[in-house]
Amino acid sequence: MGTEIVSLVEQAGPYLTAAVGAYGTAVLTRAQDASADAAVELGQRILQSVWQRRDEPGRAEMARVVDEATGEQDDEYSTAVLSRLLRRTLKDEPDLLAELVRLLPTPAAGTVTITASGERSIAAQHIGTAITGDGHSPLRS
Repeated sequence: MGTEIVSLVEQAGPYLTAAVGAYGTAVLTRAQDASADAAVELGQRILQSVWQRRDEPGRAEMARVVDEATGEQDDEYSTAVLSRLLRRTLKDEPDLLAELVRLLPTPAAGTVTITASGERSIAAQHIGTAITGDGHSPLRS
């Protein structure tokens, strides 16, 4: 698999998960939502670009995969499932790669992108102690 595909899939994964988390399977066919945040909107645009290139059996498979990711509580698993679908599509549709590269932001050299998605998620480049959930007491030094 080409390094361009791997790089694009790694960069797109959090956007796909954000869009599916926000809209579920409706992400494939719903109109763009002006109130959606940038990550959700970009994920939706990527998924719809893939959706438009697939035939009926491919769309049925994609709907099944997105539905599976929607019902999942683990964002890492959802990202992996959606990334696998994107990788397979990019192998079959090389011109789609160029289209998606134009959609994704170009990170500046040395820039770190950190994304948190889902209830009680935490995103940080450097962190000491982080506790999410109910019923925890602060740690004592």
